[in-house]
Amino acid sequence: METASDPQDTPFNRKLRRLRRDRALSGWAEHGFLQEHMAAELVERLHGVKREFSRALILGSAGKALPAALEAMHIETVTADAGFALARAAGGVQCDEDRLPFADGSFDLVIAVGTLDTVNDLPGALRLIRQSLRPDGLFLGAFLGSGSLQALRNAMYKADQMSGAAAPRIHPQIDIRAAGDLLGRAGFALQVADGETLQVRYPGLSRLIADLRGSANGNLLNAPPLSRFALAAAHAAFDAGQSDGKTAEIFEIIYLTGWAPAPDQPKPAARGSGTTSLADALKPRSGKPR
Repeated sequence: METASDPQDTPFNRKLRRLRRDRALSGWAEHGFLQEHMAAELVERLHGVKREFSRALILGSAGKALPAALEAMHIETVTADAGFALARAAGGVQCDEDRLPFADGSFDLVIAVGTLDTVNDLPGALRLIRQSLRPDGLFLGAFLGSGSLQALRNAMYKADQMSGAAAPRIHPQIDIRAAGDLLGRAGFALQVADGETLQVRYPGLSRLIADLRGSANGNLLNAPPLSRFALAAAHAAFDAGQSDGKTAEIFEIIYLTGWAPAPDQPKPAARGSGTTSLADALKPRSGKPR
């Protein structure tokens, strides 16, 4: 008897996602620089927050530096990861971000590193993150967003031209505006979405693919393998962008900040409450022109 497929198992196959994350564990030290960069940036932002936290949930294992930094700030940490091996290595919990098993108000800080772009139900995941926070708890997140992997995208386009058919070789990416809207829809207060561009130079396509696979950032969509000729076309297209023997690849990182609502939080001014009209503000001031 066949088991019915999970209707929430799209567009990313959950089993494949766990497998890819676990396979990345052995090469994380060599290839996981993107997650390490994201984690370091989020810790720096946390240091700028003028309040103390006591218990944090880390979503997406990103090495030992992040929990160590939080523990140095006297913050107890719990790590959750979709991969069984990654969760076990961190002494944490295996779960998907859109199926968090934690009770409401379990944490006053949630940090998500490099995984939210491959969650099937991202709006649902953000709602669960907000619910897991205590009132006035803080959420910080980072993931690869729209505009990433332009050189790889061009190489895969050339490969598909050689094959004669297009295939989903890079999963859809989220832009900053959509990410900010999702925070609002999930019920976060004082939400902010901003971005950063990283440029990494690669000697060839193979090294880029090794980094993506070794950091669990590879493609999770159902794409057929490339033929030998299509793969050669992809390598040639990637190398065509070389300068001084290397091709620049772009990683657009989106950072999210949101607070669980609380009665004593600052509130934005109500629409229409201003005392000066835009027309008056734009009028030229009296006096000598500059």
